[in-house]
Amino acid sequence: MRRFSSKLLNWYAENKRTLPWRGHRSPYAVWVSEIMLQQTRVETVIPYFKKWMKLFPNVRVLARSSEQDVLNAWEGLGYYSRVRNFHKAAKIVIEKYGGKLPNDVVELRKLPGIGRYTAGALASIVFGMDEPALDGNLKRVYARLFDVEAPVNSTEGERLLWEIAHENLPKGKAADFNQALMDLGAMVCLPKNPRCEVCPLTKECKAKKRGVQHLRPVKTVKKSVPHYVHVAVVVVERIGRGASPNGDNSLYVLLAKRPARGLLAGMWEFPNARVAGDPAEALAPALETAYRLTVRKKRGIQNPLAIVEHAYSHFSVVVHAFLCESAPKKTSAALRWIRLKDLEKYPMGKIDRTIAQKIINDSRF
Repeated sequence: MRRFSSKLLNWYAENKRTLPWRGHRSPYAVWVSEIMLQQTRVETVIPYFKKWMKLFPNVRVLARSSEQDVLNAWEGLGYYSRVRNFHKAAKIVIEKYGGKLPNDVVELRKLPGIGRYTAGALASIVFGMDEPALDGNLKRVYARLFDVEAPVNSTEGERLLWEIAHENLPKGKAADFNQALMDLGAMVCLPKNPRCEVCPLTKECKAKKRGVQHLRPVKTVKKSVPHYVHVAVVVVERIGRGASPNGDNSLYVLLAKRPARGLLAGMWEFPNARVAGDPAEALAPALETAYRLTVRKKRGIQNPLAIVEHAYSHFSVVVHAFLCESAPKKTSAALRWIRLKDLEKYPMGKIDRTIAQKIINDSRF
């Protein structure tokens, strides 16, 4: 297959997307965008990127910011290990590299959260180095252009695609070339119903010639994910003056801080536990076991305050949140009373933020 870079670069010059991080003079801004774009769509990232750059305009500001402020700014983007690693990497860049991203692929990959793709993207876009990049969009484009039959999410498929990316990289033009492939995958070579009629590389596309473009890329079948039922307890109390942490008479809600490692690490949630059977009946014993927390549903309220479903990468969950009363006598050290009006200051996952909004909008409070 003859080289296709000239056609692609000409197309990119006329059709490239206008994105807030493109043409940015700050390597840090490109770094921010690449971390945010991992497993997240561009249209979702744009407002977060703009907000982030106002809150943390450079790597020094990010490095000295608290984890809670960083998690708060990221809330809603998901895959929170990305931002925790980014925060750690920012501190390393300040301490080890004087506040500047290293212009070396090996050194870049030593930073938390920077894998092979992100290192290649930063090296090419920020430093103009001849390095390929291979994200989901690029894998799809290459799999169709070269009619790759190996599953792209297999070891063999991954190895083959990186070989293709290296072999077809035009020297001295890696930055535009990699971004052109990203745009082609996002605008033309779509996951479903690829727009082959407007593709600049339709004559070069082997999958198109063989009529199998809709069958590429090949992926191994994912295992079905388990489904769990949880109950969450929403305890809202008006703590008497002098008895509350701040000596006021505000409404307080009970929150738990998640462990420092694992899913949604370091974020806040309503006390919850996995249950079997009727969530309303299982509520009290489940919370007693999980937190040594003794509660009962609010008198006269039988239905859940909210029922929230959410799918993670490896499992799905439905949470039944009940409004409860009775301050606990003995509690886990992870529990803390938080003023109701301060809930928005505490970073939460999607499920708990949905429940929090239900409380805030509830006329009873």
